Amino acid sequence: MSSVLPYSLIVGQGELRAALEIAYVSDAVGGVLATGQRGTAKTTTVRAFTAMLTGELPVTLPIGATDDRVLGGWKIDKLMRGEPEAQDGLLVEASKSSSGILYIDEVNLLDDYLVNIILDVVSTGVLNIQRDNLAERSVPVKFTLVGTMNPDEGSLRPQLLDRFGLVAEVRPEDAVDERALIMERVLAFQDDPGGELVSEARRRDAERRAELEKAKERVGEVVFADGTLAACARLAQAFGLAGHRGEIVLARASRALAAIDGDAAVTTGHVRRVARLALVHRRSSGDSGRLPEWGAAEEDMVTEQLREG
Repeated sequence: MSSVLPYSLIVGQGELRAALEIAYVSDAVGGVLATGQRGTAKTTTVRAFTAMLTGELPVTLPIGATDDRVLGGWKIDKLMRGEPEAQDGLLVEASKSSSGILYIDEVNLLDDYLVNIILDVVSTGVLNIQRDNLAERSVPVKFTLVGTMNPDEGSLRPQLLDRFGLVAEVRPEDAVDERALIMERVLAFQDDPGGELVSEARRRDAERRAELEKAKERVGEVVFADGTLAACARLAQAFGLAGHRGEIVLARASRALAAIDGDAAVTTGHVRRVARLALVHRRSSGDSGRLPEWGAAEEDMVTEQLREG
């Protein structure tokens, strides 16, 4: 898609890029939440990723969307003529789209009622429509939910945070060289979208797309090395996770990463690389709008638990 910055020209964003790729290869991971301050290219990265995969932008749920627009309703023009005809909502549109992605910018500003419905649909793969003036029906839907939020502008309840498979924390690039590289690439794209730099990036995008498609095809063939699942369970216990969703997501994300790497088996090395993405948002925090800190102590805990057994 010529109007979108090529994915290969994105500078940094390692956590978010890894999370998006993992969730695409294994949609059972359960979606991605990117959290960070405004101006850190969260939306740009999501759009570039989707355009790389499909040549299209993701189906986007805007702030202030009505129930009818999200869940489906009647086509207003035909309804006014006395010719009622049902219209798909954004959830069904995302399921039918080539990318299979539903993107919600500022998900923390969306009504909890709608967020709950969307996350239930992601989890079950079924949209149950039980609304006034619409016959009760169940619609099979399947899409990857990608949301972004700025914690300074509102919070997500811990119960909702836990329903996202992976959470990537997006930070601005502080190094002068990185900031200069961002400017160089953005200006080159805007000033000369058909130039050599952009054309080469499009070629790299095509190569990356092929790699991810291959990983998606073979992820089910990747096995878990002895002790790997036990290591996931130890991490869940060590971090005090409630329920079992955390370790299941951790295992699925590790297997997707192994498939992306072209490996035949999941090892504790893969688990280590996805631990923060899968676990950072599942620990208790006094402030539901901010993720608990993940620093050297948490990394040491991961190392210790993976060393055992």
